[in-house]
Amino acid sequence: MLLLIPGPVTTDARVKAAMAQDYAPWDNDFRETYRQVCAGVLGVAEASPDEHAALALPGCGHFAVEAAIRTFMPPGGRLLAPSTGAYASRLQKLAGEAGRVAVPLPVGATERVDPVAVAAALERDPTLTHLALVYSETGSGICHDVPELARIAHAMGRRVIVDAVSAFGALPLNLSALPAVDAVVLTANKCLEGLPGAAFVVARIDRLEAARGNAGSWSLDLADIYQHTLVPNAGPRFTPPAPTLAALAVALDLYRQEGRVARLARYTANMRTLYDGVIELGLAPNLPRDLQGPIVVNVCAPDAPTWNLQLFVDALKARGYVLSNFSNTEHPSFRVGCIGAFGAEQMRLAVDAMGGALRDIGITRESAGAPPRFPQPLIA
Repeated sequence: MLLLIPGPVTTDARVKAAMAQDYAPWDNDFRETYRQVCAGVLGVAEASPDEHAALALPGCGHFAVEAAIRTFMPPGGRLLAPSTGAYASRLQKLAGEAGRVAVPLPVGATERVDPVAVAAALERDPTLTHLALVYSETGSGICHDVPELARIAHAMGRRVIVDAVSAFGALPLNLSALPAVDAVVLTANKCLEGLPGAAFVVARIDRLEAARGNAGSWSLDLADIYQHTLVPNAGPRFTPPAPTLAALAVALDLYRQEGRVARLARYTANMRTLYDGVIELGLAPNLPRDLQGPIVVNVCAPDAPTWNLQLFVDALKARGYVLSNFSNTEHPSFRVGCIGAFGAEQMRLAVDAMGGALRDIGITRESAGAPPRFPQPLIA
C-alpha cells in the first residue's frame, strides 16, 4: 500500500524495521540514540549547535506549534499570522487558545504571502512582536518564501516562528543565516520520511534562556525542555515515543545519503508527474504551475453527478494507493501527497490507478467536467 497523503508518508523498509523491537527510553544506548536524532535534526536545519537546540516532543506538529507560541510569546503577546490556508488558521486558533493574540493578514487562496504587505502590517502595528509563518501550506499546496519573509522581519526588529511541518527536509532552510527565527517546528513523518509520533522545535538558545516562565504549561515549556538537556547524560525529559525516534535515526541516515537537494528534486518530479497526469485524466489542478509546490497537489473534484470523495478513495485503496478522505480547499477537491519513499514511476502508476478508480465510480475523461483551470503545455 502506497500512502499518497502529505504525512504520514510511505517509509523505507529499513525505517519500518527499526520499529520492530522494544526500547527502554532511559537506557544509556537509547539516550545516545536520542541525542543523535536531535543532532541530526539540527544538522538538517543548518543550525549552529552553539546557537540552536533541537528539542523533541511526543505528539503531532500542532503540539510543537503551540509549545513554540507559548514559550516565545508572553500571555497577551501579539503576532502577525498571514492567513495562507487551513494550517495557518489552526496556528491562529492555537495562539488564541493559549492566550496570545494572532492578528491575521489576508492572503488570497492562490497567492503567496506578499513581502510588501507583511512589512506594511508590521510597520502599522508596533505591538506585533512576532511573525508566524506556514512554510508549506498543505491546504492549498503553495510554498511561501519563509527565508525572505524572515529577513524582512529581522530588518524590522521582529521575531519569527515557522511552521515547517510539511516543508522541513525538502525546502531550503538555513537557520544560521536567519537570526530572527526563534523557532522552527517539524515532525518525523513528513519530508524526513520517518514515522508519526514525534515533533521537534529547533530554537535559538539565547531565546530559550530568555523565555523561562512564559509557557503556562509544563508539558509544552520548551525553555524547561532545554534546561533538561543541560543535565549530564541527559535523555528525554518525559517518556518519549521511543520506537518512532529509533526509526527516525535510520531515516536521518538515509536522508544524509540522499541529500536535501536530491530529495527535493525527487519530490518535484513526483509532483510534475502527478500534475500532468491528472490533466491527462481530464481533471484540473487547484493551482497554476508557477504556484504549485512540491509537497502536495490539490485536484479539483470532477464536475460529475457520480463524484463522491469517499467512494473514490475506497476505489483507489483497492488498487493499492491511499488518499486523504478530506480536503482543506474552499471548493470540493482531493489532495495527493508527493512526499515519501517513492519516485516518479510509482506516481505514474498511481495516476493510472486514479483513472481506474474514477471509472469505477462512473467518471470518464469526457465526463470529468470542465477543462483545467490553468491549462498549460505538459512538461517534457
